[in-house]
Amino acid sequence: MSDLDFYAHVATRCDVLGAGIGSGLAAWEAMVGSDYVDDAGDGLVRRDYGLVELSFSDADGPLSCFGIGVQVHRLVHGPCVPAPLEREYGEFAPRARFEELRSVILSLGCTVEPDDLSGDIHRYRVPESDARILVIADPDPHGDGDHDVDDPEIHQAGDVWALSISPAWWGPR
Repeated sequence: MSDLDFYAHVATRCDVLGAGIGSGLAAWEAMVGSDYVDDAGDGLVRRDYGLVELSFSDADGPLSCFGIGVQVHRLVHGPCVPAPLEREYGEFAPRARFEELRSVILSLGCTVEPDDLSGDIHRYRVPESDARILVIADPDPHGDGDHDVDDPEIHQAGDVWALSISPAWWGPR
């Protein structure tokens, strides 16, 4: 298994090691581990595992997950992968190319379609899961001109920025 397999699994199955939308705090901790930071307030909790970021709400009873973000862009700054993910999928590269991820998703029998191609970040949708894939379109959006397109250690056009799963953000599946 590889990091691309992980991203494709999240994009097509909408879970991380079996925890997903509707899972509680304890279920996520059991699957992804106890190395996280919680930011809580007013019936909401944002749980940050580094690569994986979760949103919880108590609007419908006990705290349950309503949003999953896989923050691929954080990997260029150093390791931030929860240990259970590394054990399952191996080492994660600092960057992920959208076309490579798209190929893996297609090989799983799903499709990827444009959702919003305006702006510096393009958004694609996996219709079978309603997951969103955010892709860097312009790595130098402010036009500073100091972006090195040959530097493998910084974000480039075509890199996956993040994956986003949430019926609350994107509508029902």
